[in-house]
Amino acid sequence: MSNSTPATDNEKKKSKGNRSPCSPSRVLHIRQIPNGVTREEVVSLGFPFGKVTNLLMLRGKGQAFLEMASLDAAVSMVNYYTPAPPHLHNQPVYVQYSNYKELRIDNQHNQARPQAAWQGVNAVQHGNLGITNSPAAEGGVLPSHGSVLRIIVENTFYPVTLDILYQIFSKFGFVLKIITFHKNNQFQALLQYADPANAYYAKMSLDGHSIYTGCCTLHIDFSKLTNLTVKYNNDKSRDFTRIDLPFGDGQRTMETSLSIPFATQNAIFPSHTVPPGFAPPLDFPQGAGPSVPPGAPGPLTVTTSAAPGHMTIPGIPGNSVLLVSNLNPEAITPYGLFILFGVYGDVHRVKIMFKKRGIALVQMADATQAQLAINYLNGQRLYGRVMYATLSKYQTIQLPREGQEDKGLTKDYSNSPLHRFKNPSSKNFQNIFPPSATLHLSNIPPSVTVDDLKNLFTSKGSTVKGFKFFQKDCKMALIQLGSVEEAVHALIELHNHDFGENQHLRVSFSKSSI
Repeated sequence: MSNSTPATDNEKKKSKGNRSPCSPSRVLHIRQIPNGVTREEVVSLGFPFGKVTNLLMLRGKGQAFLEMASLDAAVSMVNYYTPAPPHLHNQPVYVQYSNYKELRIDNQHNQARPQAAWQGVNAVQHGNLGITNSPAAEGGVLPSHGSVLRIIVENTFYPVTLDILYQIFSKFGFVLKIITFHKNNQFQALLQYADPANAYYAKMSLDGHSIYTGCCTLHIDFSKLTNLTVKYNNDKSRDFTRIDLPFGDGQRTMETSLSIPFATQNAIFPSHTVPPGFAPPLDFPQGAGPSVPPGAPGPLTVTTSAAPGHMTIPGIPGNSVLLVSNLNPEAITPYGLFILFGVYGDVHRVKIMFKKRGIALVQMADATQAQLAINYLNGQRLYGRVMYATLSKYQTIQLPREGQEDKGLTKDYSNSPLHRFKNPSSKNFQNIFPPSATLHLSNIPPSVTVDDLKNLFTSKGSTVKGFKFFQKDCKMALIQLGSVEEAVHALIELHNHDFGENQHLRVSFSKSSI
């Protein structure tokens, strides 16, 4: 391609009437784009599937060419959008392979702003929190917004609760905090994500849609607040990163505030009902709740196992028992789940299903810890598989009866000395971080050297990429491993490792890197 407008006569012919299918290509041809659609909105169609590397808008023709970084990403995108075309400005747009194998734009004048669009969205996609200071943002491509959304629910024919909002919005990323209140006779909420990209994506996907058929309509804007302060964990407000907050005076607790299971209400976006102006990329097909494009990155990797027409959320909000699925049956153990989920709360019981070893139940000390574990572990790779965690329909894990065949798959840890959160003043409450490649080590005996620790981790299959002792306290250190998954495995293997003489290593995820 030598000019800036690669639409050939062949492409023009195919834009009308029946089009012969092209062979798969990284470059996608998007048609019937309404007037007023921005580059950012076109690019956002692609980024759930992978990195977008180029964009060309054909303004007068309602068309665009979008180049993905990999062929797999482009194939996933076409496969996802072909049966259910995405909507931009309430109009369907159509995605197909282009004849072009790559998108070269030599005219610099036409190149600058499209590049800003895809660079900017990719920067947000990959968690660049400094996006508002980037050249892409200065070009006016991305809105300057934070990670806090303001949500107004209109026509609340059915009651809407904090937990229902959490179930819906957590499909788009890690929800850190929610505050609900009534203002101007309307149910409203402030909701904070871990990342502005998640907030942008949730707003784009949910604004204007109804939780139930014909009622409980969501109106979503970005809040001017940059951080929410939550004083109480109850049915009105919650900080999912703090399990030590009180319930507050005169408030019902989370355990009793939700006597009606979410799934007994009318299904969100039910079968045969598409809300007016519904705009995938994140579609809710056939009433199955929020689903996510295959291969979506980061926290968007939520799969749905429910049958069409049923909720994907089988559990009871306020429950403390988790359903954990897609586990590797050859590698997983009750103890491994106890240690890993114990990073985010005190695990009382674990049960691996006798006939389906890839599924387990994990009972946390309370509902807040259960939500915290979902926040940080849903979508995490464990022993070569992506693990999924959601609320269970069970209220408790039953221990096997005497003589009942169990093969050690059900374990009670309610009196374990390894609980991290038994002491209300424990520093562990302030040091809860998502799984990371860097681990924080503590309780290291003076006799243990750098090489001792490196060799210990290497012996468990880890690749040690960095190590440093804390200058002020040689009982603590940071160790950086080859990947997040390696660090998860190492934490399971080496937390509480016995150095001898009753000295045990403590391992947790670190927010720092070396």
